[in-house]
Amino acid sequence: MKLEYTGKQIFTISNCISFIRVFLAIPLWLCIGKIGEGNYRLYAILLCVLAYLTDITDGFLARKFNEITELGKIIDPFADKVVVGAVILKMYLEGLVPPFYFFMVIGRDILILAGGLIVSKKLGRVLPSNYLGKLTVVFIGFYFMMVLFNVPGTNIFNMLFFYGSIILIFASLIAYYIRAKEFIKKKDGVI
Repeated sequence: MKLEYTGKQIFTISNCISFIRVFLAIPLWLCIGKIGEGNYRLYAILLCVLAYLTDITDGFLARKFNEITELGKIIDPFADKVVVGAVILKMYLEGLVPPFYFFMVIGRDILILAGGLIVSKKLGRVLPSNYLGKLTVVFIGFYFMMVLFNVPGTNIFNMLFFYGSIILIFASLIAYYIRAKEFIKKKDGVI
């Protein structure tokens, strides 16, 4: 499989917004590293909100302007994984999240990335994100916000997003596997 892209396919408005989200990982990393100093906690929260807004906006604009591209289907989830990966790694290093949670989030992303590469090679195209995967990232993001707002672990909302994201991590992995298997069977003419 060889994917080639023209400048028009790369520099769509939605892809540029996704690229911005990738680069938001850098200031997020720095702010979380200084979370106990000055206004860095507030800056980290604002950057997380901005990253979330770019995630909503890029897909909306891609559909509105009919700019859905194979590259966009790669960049959008890649941007999510870079931001989530940077935030969870820094939170783990700062002792803000439990180690098992860090490994679950990172493990999910590694498995989906590896599976995505295998499926793309077999199908000749990228398997698009689904709503369960997006919902999982939203729950993980809200749990990050609970941590950044320093909400106690016994708080009902903290527990909702913490345990909800754990359940969704497993559910999204299973759903991704089933979906990928169905797409491959359909391409091979098995169904």
